[in-house]
Amino acid sequence: MKTFNPGKTVGTLLSATFLAAAPFSAALAEEPKSGGTIIYANNSGPGQLDPQMAASLVELEVLAHVFESLVSMDENYSAKPMLAESYDISDDGTTFTFHLRKGVKFHNGQEMTAADVQATYERYAEVSPGKGTLADVKEYRTPDPYTFVIELNNLNAVFIDRLKTPVYPLYIMPASQRDAPARDIEVIGTGPFKLGDWVKDSHVVIEKNPGYTPREDSDGPSGYVGKKTVHVDAVRYNFLPEANARVAAMQTGEADITTSLPLDLSKRLDGAEGVTPVTVFPYCQQYLIVHSGQAPTDNRMIRQAIRTAAEVDDLILASGESANKNFSMVYPNGEYFIGEDNAGWYDGGDPEAAKALLKEAGYNGEEILLQSNTNYDYMRDSMIVLAEQLKAAGMKVKLDITDWTTNASNLQSGNGGWNVSTTSFCSNPILGPQQWETMIYNFPHIENNATLDEAYATFYSSLALEDRVAAWKEIEAEVLEGAYMIKVSDRGSNRALANDLKGFRPYNINIFWDMWLDR
Repeated sequence: MKTFNPGKTVGTLLSATFLAAAPFSAALAEEPKSGGTIIYANNSGPGQLDPQMAASLVELEVLAHVFESLVSMDENYSAKPMLAESYDISDDGTTFTFHLRKGVKFHNGQEMTAADVQATYERYAEVSPGKGTLADVKEYRTPDPYTFVIELNNLNAVFIDRLKTPVYPLYIMPASQRDAPARDIEVIGTGPFKLGDWVKDSHVVIEKNPGYTPREDSDGPSGYVGKKTVHVDAVRYNFLPEANARVAAMQTGEADITTSLPLDLSKRLDGAEGVTPVTVFPYCQQYLIVHSGQAPTDNRMIRQAIRTAAEVDDLILASGESANKNFSMVYPNGEYFIGEDNAGWYDGGDPEAAKALLKEAGYNGEEILLQSNTNYDYMRDSMIVLAEQLKAAGMKVKLDITDWTTNASNLQSGNGGWNVSTTSFCSNPILGPQQWETMIYNFPHIENNATLDEAYATFYSSLALEDRVAAWKEIEAEVLEGAYMIKVSDRGSNRALANDLKGFRPYNINIFWDMWLDR
C-alpha cells in the first residue's frame, strides 16, 4: 500500500505559466489588507451552478471558489489532497482509501463526513456527463465518518488523476443533495467563498465564508489546493459580453480584473493609468468541434473535408488572440507529447483537396450549420472565417450566432442542429489523456468507436508510462484523423488587472482567495 499526503506546500507563482508583464511576485510579499469587493468584468454568467454538470469556464470559475473536492490540482496541475487529509492506494491499484479532514463544514454549518462524500459520488455516477470516471467502481465503503473507500473492479493507473478534474468536478456536496435533479441543487459547498446574490444576465456575487476551515499543513495556496485565505468581503462578477465594455470598465476603474480579452483590445490598455495588461500561457487550446452524430457530418469523409479546408493561420488571425500553432492535443515537452507523428492532420488550407473528399463522400449540397456565440469574440470571428473557407471548398454553409449559454448547452447535449462549433479546452491539454476522455466522447458525440474504446482500455490498465503514451498516440490520431475535433491553436489569455489588486497568481482561471485590494 502506498500513502499520499500533500506534504508542505509553499505558495509560489505557477511554474508552468508565464506572464508578458508580471510585477506580481513582489506583491506576494506585501502585507494583505482586509475588506472590499473585487469587481470582475466577466464576459458571461453561469447558466447553472451544479458542479456535476459544469464544463463551461464561466461556471467553473465560480464553482471553484464555492466547492472543494477530495483531491484537486496544485499549481503544477498535479493531484494533491484537499478535503482529504491523505489517501492510500492498495498494491494492486484497485482500492483507494481517503482519510477526510475533520472539522470541515459546509456553508450551512453541517460538518462534512464520509456519508456526504459517498452521496456525492453516487449522484455523480448517475447524472454527470463525466460519470465515466466512476464507471468501474465496485463499491463504496464508509467504515467511519472520516474514512471513504473506493474499490474498483479493475486496475486504473490514473484513477487519482481523474478525480482531480476541474471539469465536471467531483466537488463534495451535502448528502441532502443526493437525489436533486441535474442542474437543480442547492449551492452549498465547503469552499472559502459562498454564493451570494445571483441575477442571471447581470451579475453573481460570491461572499467570504466566515466558517471556512483552511488546511494548516501549507504555507499558502497552490492552484486549487493548499491553505486558502480570503481577504476581501466579496467578489462580484459583472457580465459584460462586449469586450469593449470590459476594457472600458478597466479604464474607468469600474472593474478590478477582466476575463480574457481579444489581443487588439488588450493592447489599448498598454500604458493605461492604474492598469496592467497580462498574458498567461499555457491557457487553452482552441478546436473546431464536429458533430459526428448529426448529418451530414456523421460522414467521416465530410468531417475530413472540413478539416482539409480549414486554414489555421486565417482562423488565428480572425480570432484576434495571442496564439501559437501546434497540432497536438497536449503541449510540447509534456510527458504525453509524442513528437510529430500525428502532425499530418493539422492546418489543411486546401479547398481543392477538400472538394475531392466531398465528391468521394457523396456530398450533395446538404446544409452544414456552424454555430457560435456573441459572448466570445474569438469564437464568433473564427467561425465567420471558417464559413468562408468551407464555402470556397463547395460546402453549403449556414452560420448561427446565439449566446454562449445556448451554444455551450448545445455542444454538450448535441441539440440545436449544429454540425460545427468551436470552443477551447483549458485543463485537458495540461492534464492529459484521462482528462480528455470525457470531452473527446461528449463534445463530438462519439459513439461505438472501437479504436478509442480499446486504446483507452489499454491506457487505464497500463502501469508503465511508455505504454500509456503509446495508447494516447492512438487516441490522438483517431480524434484528429477522424476530424471529430480539429485543432486550431494554443491560446494565451490576455487579461488586465488594476494595479491596486494584489496577490494575483496566473493560472488557467482567475482565483480570488489570497487576493486583496490595496486601497
